[in-house]
Amino acid sequence: MKQTELSNADFGLIGYPLGHSFSKNFFTRLFEMDGSGRSYENFELEELTPETLYRIILLNPNLKGFNVTAPYKERIIAFLDKTDPVATKAGAVNTVKIIRAEDGRLTGLEGYNTDIIGFHDSIIEMHGAVTSKRALILGTGGAAKAVAVSLESLGIVPTFVSRSKKDSKTILYSDIDRSTLEHCRLIVNATPAGTYPDCDNFPPFPYGLLTEANYCHDLVYNPEETLFMKKAAAHGAKVKNGLDMLFGQAIASLKIWTSK
Repeated sequence: MKQTELSNADFGLIGYPLGHSFSKNFFTRLFEMDGSGRSYENFELEELTPETLYRIILLNPNLKGFNVTAPYKERIIAFLDKTDPVATKAGAVNTVKIIRAEDGRLTGLEGYNTDIIGFHDSIIEMHGAVTSKRALILGTGGAAKAVAVSLESLGIVPTFVSRSKKDSKTILYSDIDRSTLEHCRLIVNATPAGTYPDCDNFPPFPYGLLTEANYCHDLVYNPEETLFMKKAAAHGAKVKNGLDMLFGQAIASLKIWTSK
């Protein structure tokens, strides 16, 4: 649902499409539980421009901040007044705090990346995954960049995997062989492949080369078990979805918005 009319929303989500997102339900239930009366709305934008962004901010005078999801985690940076150093390093923002004067006038937009926090906590709980010294990240978008920063903080060297782009930090799916997976035991799917409603999709990964020594973390959380996970598990790999990361980044976002 597109949300562009006057609203009492306190927080929200910007992206396109948003039919797969659990964020609104998650925050709505959280605010019901804490009795705060706060609200969270989806702002589905087919195009992110200064006009569409500031229209949302102007039509939602109580809006204190919003999350950003695909495909705008990188593009949103051009519209911000300040970016946290960690988000700057990642080159992607998924959380924006709105700064207003006492009279309600907009005075600034600050960008952060709580995906890094969410992924860090999630991968720590995937027992054995962080023993890998190298990792493959499927995808090169905003989520992939956040994962790379998080892995580097754990002393794990990431290599991106792309369908077409190849450089010193990126290889092609066709470059992956058994030796690659012996050295890179952790594989993270940071692409949207397999996300509802496109549940029959999956990354073009050589699943047959996986063994029980590999760990496959999918950032997709809807559905809870993706084809990427099923195919990996069929060859003995340990698998995990993106729900823990979703919850972790959401709580970190709320702390930024409320300073609590």
